Amino acid sequence: MQIWTEHLLPRLTDVALGIKEVRRHRERAVAGLQGEVVEIGFGSGLNVPLYPPTVQTVYAVEPSMVAHRLAAARVDASPVSVTFVGLDGQDLDLADACADMALSTFTLCTIPDPVRALRELHRVLRPGGQFHFLEHGLSPEPNTARWQHRLNSIQQRVAGGCNLDRRIDRLVADAGFTIQQLRTDQISGPRLSRPWGYLYCGVAVKATASDST
Repeated sequence: MQIWTEHLLPRLTDVALGIKEVRRHRERAVAGLQGEVVEIGFGSGLNVPLYPPTVQTVYAVEPSMVAHRLAAARVDASPVSVTFVGLDGQDLDLADACADMALSTFTLCTIPDPVRALRELHRVLRPGGQFHFLEHGLSPEPNTARWQHRLNSIQQRVAGGCNLDRRIDRLVADAGFTIQQLRTDQISGPRLSRPWGYLYCGVAVKATASDST
């Protein structure tokens, strides 16, 4: 199982999440990013070629060493400075209010404590900083949701802890963010694939001092 989760799964994820349709959703998620960006679940760097020119530096958090190696060519080819700053999105080795924006794509499904990770992003963002996210999660369609709940324990075992039935918008709000934009979508494909393809794409913001007065 260790060979599967540590060596094969990152390579499979690189292929599965690099398809054309997913790339289209990634482009939407990274639009508007600028300045210094913290990206948790950096993975194999599939977002790197899509960063807008307004991004100056990315602080990348990724636990998989295989994913680091897969990302190397994309990082080397990018004009954006990418610095790996840690392995765990739940415990960021970054100072308070050090980043302009944050990014997470297909990450909150797997992190053991997603609200803790989101609160860490909230901590390191400057007031008014944006959090951009693209995640798969619980579908509002009852039949699909039932299958997500049924399959979730199997999914966790075979997909490195990935969950099918997390309410991403609720997790983001529970961490103290205010969601400004939220778009949901279903990846096209056979009906059997629906439990894996319900997407949340949005932008949330950390409140400024004036917002709390």
